[in-house]
Amino acid sequence: MAVSVWGYLDEYREERADLLDAVDTVFGSGQLVLGRSVTKFEDAFAEHHQVRHCIGLDNGTNAIALGLRAMGVGEGDEVITVANTAAPTVVAIDTVGAKPVFVDVSPDTYLMDVSQVSRVITERTKCLLPVHLYGQCVDMTALRNVAVRYELPILEDCAQSHGARQYGEIAGSMGNAAAFSFYPTKVLGAYGDGGATITSDPTIAANLRRLRYYGMHERYYVVATPGFNSRLDEVQAEILRRKLARLDGYIARRRAIAQRYAAGLADTGLVLPYVEAGNEHVHYLYVIRHVARDEIIGAMRSYGVNLNISYPWPVHTMTGFAHLGYREGSLPATEELANEVFSLPMYPSLSEREQDKVINALREVLLGLGR
Repeated sequence: MAVSVWGYLDEYREERADLLDAVDTVFGSGQLVLGRSVTKFEDAFAEHHQVRHCIGLDNGTNAIALGLRAMGVGEGDEVITVANTAAPTVVAIDTVGAKPVFVDVSPDTYLMDVSQVSRVITERTKCLLPVHLYGQCVDMTALRNVAVRYELPILEDCAQSHGARQYGEIAGSMGNAAAFSFYPTKVLGAYGDGGATITSDPTIAANLRRLRYYGMHERYYVVATPGFNSRLDEVQAEILRRKLARLDGYIARRRAIAQRYAAGLADTGLVLPYVEAGNEHVHYLYVIRHVARDEIIGAMRSYGVNLNISYPWPVHTMTGFAHLGYREGSLPATEELANEVFSLPMYPSLSEREQDKVINALREVLLGLGR
């Protein structure tokens, strides 16, 4: 029995009837693009996050890029974020012509170290972009204080934090806008690509609706450029609308798996996930840390257990971002993490038998390494 880092087939078999009905509902609706399913999902997703507007988009990268554009960020501006993230966060900033400016992360949570933000703000800074990584939130109380002091908007990257909360506030409701990905692996995942940007600001929302549809306000009439073809698919919207009703169940299952991992690995010497005070973690990934990371991953393959590294290359060290001028050693915590972190299998349909296999194999591998 091999154990994958992620899988959806068991979940699909359990939910198959509802998913196929979702497809049939769209195909029988008479409208295949920006129809009732997109509207209903947008309304439900906005209500879930206690904001006024949700704009469905084609993927999470464009949710960030169009979110930035809708907030007026463009050529020559600077956006403060982190390099310990998936590359799309930074690709989106680059796409709008802005410059990503990085701060390091906390060695405990692996999230943006907000205490470093003020020192990199310049007159060109136009947005703060915290990444709620792995399933828990950046310190938004501290970040909002910085935002107020410097009169800067916040765009939350919530691709990995659907349903996460901080002191009761849900991720995505704590900034001026928030971007979500519905890539299949996400806590709320589609059966293909999808994304959304949410906001309570009517101007940002109006800009987003124009941007996703060629720059049009009404059909066939472009009111302003730039404009893009970046619409959420009707079928994916209908699937997501139905899965949204099951989101709390998905999260509960992830938390139960995380608890079993924590109990089974507590005395192994692995650095297990740290949950910041006030955070309600949704465990999109179960990220652990060890200096012998690469040896462990290799040895685990012989047990039929596949692990993943999130992320092996900090964004600022990639050749595609060499133009930003960062050198190795400029973000020490981020760079150290990249050499040590890895993630265990984590998805709602992961069985207890599979979880036990992961735990037992890890314990044996660590014992064999004398660690």
